[in-house]
Amino acid sequence: MHLLNRILAPLTVLMAVMLPSCDKKSAASDQAAQPPASVGVITLSKHDMPLYIEAVASLDGYDNADIRARVRGYLRSQTYKDGAVVKEGQTLFTIDASEYNVAIAAARANVSRADTAQSRTKIELDRDVGLFTGGNLSQQDLDNAKAALADAHGQVQAAQAALDQANLNLSYTNIHSPITGVAGVAQVRVGNLVGQDQPTLLTTVSQTDPIRVNFPLSEIDYVKYPERFKDLEHRDLKWAKAQFAMLESSKPGDATGGSIELILADGSRYPHRGVIVTVNRNIDSTTGTIQMQALFPNAEGLLRPGQFARIRMERGEEGRHVIAVPEKALISVQGTYSLAIVGADNKVALKHVELGPSSAGSRIVLSGAAEGERIVVDGTQRVTDGAVVAPHPATDTAPSPSSSTAHN
Repeated sequence: MHLLNRILAPLTVLMAVMLPSCDKKSAASDQAAQPPASVGVITLSKHDMPLYIEAVASLDGYDNADIRARVRGYLRSQTYKDGAVVKEGQTLFTIDASEYNVAIAAARANVSRADTAQSRTKIELDRDVGLFTGGNLSQQDLDNAKAALADAHGQVQAAQAALDQANLNLSYTNIHSPITGVAGVAQVRVGNLVGQDQPTLLTTVSQTDPIRVNFPLSEIDYVKYPERFKDLEHRDLKWAKAQFAMLESSKPGDATGGSIELILADGSRYPHRGVIVTVNRNIDSTTGTIQMQALFPNAEGLLRPGQFARIRMERGEEGRHVIAVPEKALISVQGTYSLAIVGADNKVALKHVELGPSSAGSRIVLSGAAEGERIVVDGTQRVTDGAVVAPHPATDTAPSPSSSTAHN
């Protein structure tokens, strides 16, 4: 038995030495047998990628007129259809005018009485002047007669003013629209008492063509594009309509700098462009924004006061002739970004890049990548620095940057 052990011991040691060597060879053989990772690549090139400033906007009428009952009475009629377009001067409501007709009759009677009293006082003054000339009337009595005539004249004026007020009150029983626009739903229905304690709101008429669009702009963007806010004092309604006509006649690709787009709640783009007409006097220190106001044409009536939308305006030349990569091509590590560059030998080199704004799933590369280089778009999780890959053209790239919005 001793002899057998002495023979087997060296064999055991020899096998122990040989087994790890076999494992290493097997692993190396397996590694050599694995094919290079298949990755989708694109070749970088420079192109235009429009960038935009965006902000939430609220819509309001160009003019909004509250229609109120200015005199007390029962609402007799509503002469327009709720939500209809009304013309300037059109009658919207009538109030029962019975008591105002009575008031006019009383005021006319008071004017007549005052006129009669004034005529009588004048006759008396003429008589007293004759008596004073003949030495039969004192100066005091003559002065009193002149004062009485002046008072009678004042009474006539007061009575006439009361008549004018009565006529004015009667006119308030026919309530007209001061502007052309869309009249809202009536707040009070026929038969109700209005104007009892204060002017009662009956409805509101809004001029909606053009329509006002209010939105905030960051202080940085305001300072960055000062040319967009020049000559604001000349940007009135006439100027805006001239700009609308110019924008409507422009062709795709024409320069429309300074104009803005409106993105509606469903994500669709409003078919007409607008222009900025007003900039508020101050920057809000709590938000770092300044309030802007733009006008948009609205002949079709699609836009209504109270709507919310997004405005979008181009950022000048910032996105012209740039290198942009799909965001899925970026490899992020602790806040830094890299691209997997595939060389001529199909080896991968991870290169750090500095990035700019994004648009439609793409990101502008400021530095770290060059035109003509190939980058991995599909399969970035399967590559490492120095690894050999099997590249093929990527089939799923980012959408065209001109087809969507862009932001910082």
